[in-house]
Amino acid sequence: MCGVLGLAGQSPANQLLYDGLLLLQHRGQDAAGIATCSGRNFAVHKDSGLVRDVFRTRNMRALPGNTGIGHVRYPTAGSAVCSEEAQPFYVNAPFGITFAHNGNLTNTEQLKQELFQRDRRHINTDSDSEVLLNVLAHELDNEARGVSLDPDTIFRAVATLHRRVRGAYACVAEISGYGLLAFRDPMGIRPLCYGVAEAPNGQTEYLIASESVALEGMGFRLVRDLAPGEAVFIDMDGNFHSRLYEQAGPLTPCIFEYVYFARPDSVIDGASVYDVRLKLGENLAETVARQMQAGDIDVVIPIPETSRPSAMQLASRLGLNYREGFIKNRYVGRTFIMPGQSVRRKSVRQKLNAMSIEFRGKNVLLVDDSIVRGTTSREIVQMAREAGANKVFFASAAPPVRFPNVYGIDMPTRSELIAHERDDEQIREAIGADALVYQSIDAMKQAVLDAGTHARQFEASCFDGQYCTGDVTPEWLAALEASRSRAG
Repeated sequence: MCGVLGLAGQSPANQLLYDGLLLLQHRGQDAAGIATCSGRNFAVHKDSGLVRDVFRTRNMRALPGNTGIGHVRYPTAGSAVCSEEAQPFYVNAPFGITFAHNGNLTNTEQLKQELFQRDRRHINTDSDSEVLLNVLAHELDNEARGVSLDPDTIFRAVATLHRRVRGAYACVAEISGYGLLAFRDPMGIRPLCYGVAEAPNGQTEYLIASESVALEGMGFRLVRDLAPGEAVFIDMDGNFHSRLYEQAGPLTPCIFEYVYFARPDSVIDGASVYDVRLKLGENLAETVARQMQAGDIDVVIPIPETSRPSAMQLASRLGLNYREGFIKNRYVGRTFIMPGQSVRRKSVRQKLNAMSIEFRGKNVLLVDDSIVRGTTSREIVQMAREAGANKVFFASAAPPVRFPNVYGIDMPTRSELIAHERDDEQIREAIGADALVYQSIDAMKQAVLDAGTHARQFEASCFDGQYCTGDVTPEWLAALEASRSRAG
């Protein structure tokens, strides 16, 4: 999971892109990058690390221009430690293109072979984003007539890309001398939206982002999400163009965005993330009431921070006390998106501290957004016991994660998933809880529907094993797991 930004502005873009990436930092902590355009010249700075560490004053001064793109990286394909795979990427032909991508492709190896054998293009990293950029560059070259581009030509190239590429992708790109391009995969798996603001000179500025919070935090008004397969293009004169992809749909957004990844103050495809999480808590309360005696629970405590709305609503519905029992160190990143199990395990206790005053002698219901690898859950249950809890119950606002996600979330192998080939009782034993309650898949989906989403179906493969692109087979998953095992 990554965060992308694209800006077509009227004033220097570097500071706006920097500020926007800070608002999307939760989507990726591994690397950050900005590419701006001044005239026909690109300036790029990127490196491993957090946004605040990658960019210094001297770097910002070296990023001139009023338009540009930005990226924060959470590694899902390629190497978690290779700075060469930080984005944006760049190709010099045709025209010169900078490019940033959120998502994950499922036919990367096929595309690599086509690019090498047929298109005569060289891929220099293991990143599927570089593959996607070269597909875009090749199709622009094929569609171009003479030495110039127009919106129709660009949109034809994107349509051909959609036909070649499988998987999840939300992309921003800048074409030197022509303008800013953005497009979303034909099922809308990964989020992408745009907003507008009025510049001091009266002209319209455009900002494209993975989440609406990046728009609102910088004074832009959210216009809408891009439709599945839609491409938008803002030319050098500030004119806005858009084109729908005829073979797109239906809209099938990743439900894990609502459960965990997105900020609660974002709106994705018409649904408030915060409202979804409240409704997840309401639905989870009904399940807890059926499976447990509410009178056995003294207090409800969230595992910060994503689960707070669900935990508050659950406690309210069941008439239970709600307390903040864990204090979070905000200077430690999100453990789920840290590469490596040992790093995650160590980071849990660095990130959270249990206050014994809220645990001692009590039967505690811990509420988390989800249980993926179980590393965090095990540590937290143990921390609650060490803080004096009498009994520790555990509730997950999401269903069991039993299958790998291949569309941009780093859970590629079944062996990493605590729920794979375990029933609920075995999972309870593995995390050391006295009781375990999961949300149902139907209740999770209903929470998003009740929040007003434009979607009527969801990409929920990590919960139900149904891969919406239709090309993910058991053999494909086995090959992926074997590849990751060799790399690890």
